[in-house]
Amino acid sequence: MNYISILHNKLEHLHTHHNSPQKPLNHPITNLSIKSFISSLFHSIVLHAKPCWLHICYFLVITVLGYLTLKLPKPRTGFIPTDFDLFFTSASATTVASLSTVEMEVFSNTQLIIMVTLIFFGGEIFISFLSLQLKRSKLFISSPLTNNHTISCIIDQEQSIELGSVTIEKHVESDHDETRLLQNSIKSLGYIVMGYILVAHVLGTSLVSMYISLTKNAKSVLENKGLVLLTFHVFTTVSTFANCGFIPTNENMIVFRNNPGLLLILTSLGLVGGTLYPPCLRLIIWVMKRVSKRNEYTYLLENYAKLNYGHLMSSKECWLLVATVFGFLTLQFATFCVMEWSSGVMEGMSSYEKVVGSVFQTVNVRHAGESIVDLSVVSSAILVIFIVMMYFPPYTCFLPIGYEQREEASQSMKSRKRHKKNIIIQNLIFSHLSYLTIFVILICFTESKSLKEDPLNFNVLNIVFEVISAYGSVGFSTGYSCKRRLKLHENCIDKSYGLAGWFTKEGKFILVLVMFYGRLKKFNFNGGRAWRLT
Repeated sequence: MNYISILHNKLEHLHTHHNSPQKPLNHPITNLSIKSFISSLFHSIVLHAKPCWLHICYFLVITVLGYLTLKLPKPRTGFIPTDFDLFFTSASATTVASLSTVEMEVFSNTQLIIMVTLIFFGGEIFISFLSLQLKRSKLFISSPLTNNHTISCIIDQEQSIELGSVTIEKHVESDHDETRLLQNSIKSLGYIVMGYILVAHVLGTSLVSMYISLTKNAKSVLENKGLVLLTFHVFTTVSTFANCGFIPTNENMIVFRNNPGLLLILTSLGLVGGTLYPPCLRLIIWVMKRVSKRNEYTYLLENYAKLNYGHLMSSKECWLLVATVFGFLTLQFATFCVMEWSSGVMEGMSSYEKVVGSVFQTVNVRHAGESIVDLSVVSSAILVIFIVMMYFPPYTCFLPIGYEQREEASQSMKSRKRHKKNIIIQNLIFSHLSYLTIFVILICFTESKSLKEDPLNFNVLNIVFEVISAYGSVGFSTGYSCKRRLKLHENCIDKSYGLAGWFTKEGKFILVLVMFYGRLKKFNFNGGRAWRLT
C-alpha cells in the first residue's frame, strides 16, 4: 500500500505540473521538461527498439554522412567521381565490403581520411562495443537499482514483512547483487573491447610504419604514388583490422607481393580482427581473471550466454572455432599452391614469398579482402572455393551433433514465445541462399546487354563472385579487362577497380543492397525454415 501511495503522489505531482501555466522557453522548468522528453525518448529507444532496425539506421546514417563529406574535398587527380559512385564508395566503406567503382589513387588525402573513419565506425568489433554500451544503458534503465529511493522507502517502513520463509529485503538484496554484478561485468567487457581495439590499432600502425620506413622498395612505391606515409599506415591498419580490404593503392597489395614481412603483419592483424576475435577475447578475459581475481571476469567466463554478446563464446566453442579456421586455411592453402604455384599468377616471386603470399591470400578470403594476385587469371576451381569460403559467416565452425542439439534445445526454449508472436513473419522470410539467388538474377537482368556483348568479362560466374563478395563483406573482384572484349573498343581503358565499376547504376544499387544485407545477415540465420525439400 505504501508503494501505491508513493506512486500516486508522483503521478499527482506530474499532473499538477502539466496543468500549470505555460512558462517561457528559457524557464528552468521548461528546460527541465525538454531534458525529460529527450531522456524519455532515449529510454524508449533503448528499451523497445529492435537491434536489427538500430543497425539499419546506424549504417544508413553513417553512409549518408560519409557520402556528403566525401563530396566536399576535391579529388587528387583531374577525374571527378559521380555522386552515385561516391555514395557507393561510402556504403562500401561503411559496410566494410570494399567493393570499388573508383580507383583509390583518385581520392585525395582528406577523402582517404574520411574513408578510413567510415571503415572504423563500420567495423564489426567497434559496433559490438556500441552494442555493449546500449545493453548497459538498457540494463541500467530497467534495473531496480535505478529505483533505489522507492525501494529503500518500502524496506524502511516494512522491514518485517515476510513471504513464506524469505523476506522482501533478502529478495531485494539478492536481486541487487546479481544486477550489480551483471552491470559491472558488461562495463568491464566494454573496457576490454575498447582496449583491444586501441592496442590493435596502435601496435598495427607502429609495425606497418616501422616496416615501411626500413624497407626501401616498399617506401619508394608509396613515394612514387604521392601518398602520405602516415595516412597509408593508419588506413591500412584500420582497414585490415576491420576486415575491410580497402588499400590506398590502385593495385591493392599486389605492389607489396615481394614484401613478406608486411604481408605477415597484415595477416596477423586480419585474423585477430576477424575470425579469431572470439578466442582472443576469451583469452584476454581469462588472463585478466588470473591477474586481478575480480568477480566480473569470472562471471564473464561462466555466464557468457546471459550477456548475449555474440563474440563471447564458451571455451569449447573457441577451440572448435580455432580448429575450423585453420582447417579452412589449410584446405585453401594446399589447393591454391597446387593450382597456382607454377602458373603466372605468382610470377616473379621467390619460394618463400610464394608461401607467405599464399597464406596471406587464403586468410583474406575470410573476410579481409586484400589481394596480392590478379583474380581474373586465377583458375575457375580456385574461384569456386573462394565463393564458398566468402559465403561462410566469420564464425563458422564445426560443432559435434550432440553439442549442437543441446544448444538448439536451450535456445528454442528461450525464444519459443517470441517465435509464436512472429510466426507469420518467420514463414515469409527466405534463406540467405534464396536472397542471393534473387540478387544474382536481378543483376543478370540489369547487365543483360553486357552479358550478350561482353561474355568474357560479364559471365554468370563473375557476377556470382561479385555478389557473394559483397554479401560476405570481402571485396574480391575478378575485375575487367579491355583485352577480353570480343569486340575491341578504342575508347575502352583498363581500370584497376572491380567489375562493379562497370555495372549500370541499377546493378550498382543492387550491390549496395547486397552489402547492407551482408552486414545484417546475422539477424536472418533462421530464415527459410518454413521451406522443406522432400
